[in-house]
Amino acid sequence: MSPAAARTGGEVRVGDPCVVIIFGASGDLTQRKLVPALFNLQTQRFLPRDIGVVGVARSEMSHAAFREKVKPEEKELASEEARRAWATLAERVFYHSADVSKPEAFQALREMLGKLDGQLKTPGNYMFYLSVAPELFAPIVHGLGKAGLLQESAGRWRRVVIEKPFGHDLQSAIQLNQDLRQVVSERQIFRIDHYLGKETVQNLLVFRFGNSIFEPIWSHHFIDHVQVTAAEELGVESRGGYYDGAGALRDMVPNHIAQLVSLVAMEPPISFHADAVRDEQVKLLRSIQPLSPEDVLHAAVRGQYGPGQVKGEKVPGYREEEKVAPASTTDTLVALRVYIDNWRWAHVPFYLRTGKRMPKRVTEIVIQFKTPPFMLFTRTPVSHLTTNRLFVRIQPDEGISLRFGAKVPGPILEMGAVKMDFRYVDWFGARPSTGYETLLYDAMVGDATLFQRADMVEAGWRMVQPLIDVWKALPPRDFPNYPAGTWGPADADALLERDGRHWENGET
Repeated sequence: MSPAAARTGGEVRVGDPCVVIIFGASGDLTQRKLVPALFNLQTQRFLPRDIGVVGVARSEMSHAAFREKVKPEEKELASEEARRAWATLAERVFYHSADVSKPEAFQALREMLGKLDGQLKTPGNYMFYLSVAPELFAPIVHGLGKAGLLQESAGRWRRVVIEKPFGHDLQSAIQLNQDLRQVVSERQIFRIDHYLGKETVQNLLVFRFGNSIFEPIWSHHFIDHVQVTAAEELGVESRGGYYDGAGALRDMVPNHIAQLVSLVAMEPPISFHADAVRDEQVKLLRSIQPLSPEDVLHAAVRGQYGPGQVKGEKVPGYREEEKVAPASTTDTLVALRVYIDNWRWAHVPFYLRTGKRMPKRVTEIVIQFKTPPFMLFTRTPVSHLTTNRLFVRIQPDEGISLRFGAKVPGPILEMGAVKMDFRYVDWFGARPSTGYETLLYDAMVGDATLFQRADMVEAGWRMVQPLIDVWKALPPRDFPNYPAGTWGPADADALLERDGRHWENGET
């Protein structure tokens, strides 16, 4: 259940009383996203009265210094209500210095949490948020387990939240899942994907299954193809060290992109219960036709940006970015075509694309419907019919648009493209959001619908493993192959042009 859906009968269901423990608390994510999300939940009255927040990192820091470090900016504290909300939350924010490579660090953490339970009147419910390097996931979980901090008894829950990447290929993802399940059960693990915190992503389920005008035409009978694009204007910024070992494929496709595909294409679940929804997502991901090595050569494209211009400003190429190897062959763009091997989507191509240093920041899903017969318009001035397209915009301007044809006013029969446009901000207003509010709230109430299950993670990696294998065996010879500020290499356009189609490029 999302905060927006938590209101029933005028009442607001707040999160369960608990202590949120953030490992890696000195990092950027805690300051920019996690604590601001908790602050927004506090302002909107979704946090329980009995809550604690403990930041854990190696550096020495006092409680007061940590509170000051994560304090919202002054503009966010402009109202008296906001200042009261932060004052209430801040007095329950603490810091704990710990070297997680040492077993005694977890015993010390256990002692601190025991004291806080008494001080804050929290009942022993702990949510451990691992905002750390992926190689620390398993060691930290094992350390918590040995310290007895993951045992559930007497109605107390213990949950572990981990950020992507969940492995770097299929085998490592399987191994990570096995390592985690040695200590905790699957229902205690919340694999977070911040894309799924977006309202439009969640609205896909309501849009598809709550509107009778769309679900009956959501199949190969009426849909020509589907595009999923996640484009970024930015380069790798300060993430060069991580990104050069990952690339666009590993960073985006088996998680973000796969999740969007599963929500667009899955069958109706029997309920909105977490496992009912995720069962259908897994079923869909497993239905994606595996790519053969030959398929990879013809149905997938990789790219790397060189120097160029973004919004009139010169920007460096990927190989000139900080902490990137001078002759790096890491992909910063991926485009591919996949098919879903089931009745609903037979012969409907799904074109998937993600990249850095593109002309604009846009994440959207485009559903193109089939064109009706033209014979009625043969002896008219109409030269072609307007393509009906449905646009689901995830970011930055969340909303849904429908493009269709209409007669241009005048004595001559002419057709023009028009658009019906729904924007969240116009209908529901703007609300402060980091994209993590819903996910943190859901973790507190134990709703795992928007979190990836182990089999979902493995299905996502299974989809891209053929690309990893082929591209490892055949290093690219033409990198960099697209200038920064463009929509990618010519081969990415040709991927659709060979099928008589073209990318939408966010031109809604």
